[in-house]
Amino acid sequence: MTITAPPRPSRGASPQNRTPRRAGWFRAMILRLHFYAGLIVGPFILVAALTGALYAAAPQLEKIVYSHELTAGSDVQALSLDDQVRRAIDHVHRENGSAAEAQPTGVRPAAEAGDSTRVMFAPPPGSSESDRRTVFVSPANGEIRGDLITYGSSGALPLRTWIDHLHRDLHLGEPGRIYAEFAASWMWVIALGGLILWVPQLTSKIKAGRSRRRALREAALPTKGARGRPRILGWHSTLGLGLLVAMVFLSATGITWSTYAGENVTNLRAALNWSSPKPTTSLTGQAAQADEHAGHAGHGSSTPSSGADAMPMPLDSGYDAILRAAHRYGIDSKQLDITPAASMDQAWTVNEINRHFPTEVDSVTVDPVTYEQVDHVSFSKDYSLPAKLARWGVDIHMGLWLGLANQILLFLIALGIAASVVTGYWMWVKRRPRLTNMKAPRPGLRRAPWWAWPAVGVPAVAVGVFLPLFGLPLALFVVVDAVVARIRR
Repeated sequence: MTITAPPRPSRGASPQNRTPRRAGWFRAMILRLHFYAGLIVGPFILVAALTGALYAAAPQLEKIVYSHELTAGSDVQALSLDDQVRRAIDHVHRENGSAAEAQPTGVRPAAEAGDSTRVMFAPPPGSSESDRRTVFVSPANGEIRGDLITYGSSGALPLRTWIDHLHRDLHLGEPGRIYAEFAASWMWVIALGGLILWVPQLTSKIKAGRSRRRALREAALPTKGARGRPRILGWHSTLGLGLLVAMVFLSATGITWSTYAGENVTNLRAALNWSSPKPTTSLTGQAAQADEHAGHAGHGSSTPSSGADAMPMPLDSGYDAILRAAHRYGIDSKQLDITPAASMDQAWTVNEINRHFPTEVDSVTVDPVTYEQVDHVSFSKDYSLPAKLARWGVDIHMGLWLGLANQILLFLIALGIAASVVTGYWMWVKRRPRLTNMKAPRPGLRRAPWWAWPAVGVPAVAVGVFLPLFGLPLALFVVVDAVVARIRR
C-alpha cells in the first residue's frame, strides 16, 4: 500500500499563517499613534490647557482688578450719551493736543445702572490693529474713570489681553501661534485614539457576561484596589472619556483661530457661504462678512474703524439720536457698540454685542443725516445655521456664552486635560524608558492587509492637507519610524 503525503501548503496561503500576522493591526496602529502623539504633542497641550484655565478665569479677574474703571461710582445717569462722549473727547484732547486723535472710533454706552460708558479712540502708534484707546466715563457726572488700551470686539482690558496672548502665542507673536495650532491639530486625534483603545475593554466585559450598565461602569471608572501603573491607567482613561467631547470641541473651535488651518477654515466657510453677515455701511455698497473671532485672535475689530482717517465729527454729532434710531429699527440689547461713519458717504453702525445666551448680535446701519435705516442684519433671520454654530462655538470657547458657569466649566475642563497629559507621562515613566528603548508599542500598519494602506492613508492625507500641523508631523513621523525600523532590522 502506498501512502501519499498530503500536499504541503504554501506559506502565505494558509489562513492559520495569515490571521496571526494581520490580526489586531488597527488597534496596534492606534496604540502606537496615541503613544507617540501624546509623547510629542503632550507638552504643547499641557501649556495650552494651563493657559486656557487662566484665560477662563480672566473675565472675573478683570472685574476685580478694574472695578474702578468699569463702574460709574453712582447708579444715577444724569448725562446724555453725547455729553459723555464730549467729556471723553475733551480728556483726549487735553492729553494729546491733537484734534484728529480725539475723534471717537466707537462708543459703548453703560449697559446697566452703575456701569461706566466706554468711548474708544485710535490706539497709540505701534499698537495692534485690534487695540483701542478706551476712556471710561461716568454717566452720573462725567468723571473720567480710566484711560486704558482695550483689545478687540470683546473689549478685553490689559490683564485679560495679556492672558489672551499668553494662551494664543506665548507672547512670541506670529511664530508663537504655531504651538497652539499644533496642540489643537492633534488633541482631537489623541482623544479619539484613546476612545478606540478603550472600546475593546468595554466589549470584553460585555462578552464576559456583565450587564451593559455594569460593563460601562467598570470600563469607565478606575479599578478599585489597583496599584501602580494600572491605577494611573484607570485615571487616565476616566479623564479621557469624561473630557472626550470637550477636547474635540476645543480642538475644532481652536483650529479656527490658527494661522494655517484657520485660513483653510475661513476659505471653506466663504466658499460654502457660511460666513457671518455684516450690514453694509455704504449707501451703494455690498454687505460684508463679519469675523466672530475678533477680539481673541488678532484678526481685527468686528466693526468698521474710523480713527485718524475718519471724517471729523462735530461735538454734537448725535450719538443719542443714532441710538434712538437704532432702537426704532429693532436693536434692543443693553450691550451695544456704536461706530461713527468712517467717511461722508457711509452710515453709522450700531451692533449688539451680547454674547451671553440667548445671543444678541443684531446690527443696523443708520444714515447720520436722515436717521433712516441703511441695512439691518438679524442673528435669527440672516445667519445661516453654520454661521450660528460658529458664533456659539467661539463664544463657548471664550467663556462668554453662559457667563460664569461657562467659565467655571472651561476652567475645570482645562485642568482635567492637563491632568490627562500628566497621567499619560506618568504611565510612561513607570515603564522606565531609556533613550535606546522608549518602551513604545509595536508597529501595527506593517502587518495590515493591502487594503488598509489606502483606507488609512487617503483620509490621513486629506486631513493633513487641511490641517498642515497635523499632516507634516505625521508624515515626518512615518518616514523616521520606517527608517529607524529598517536600521534596527
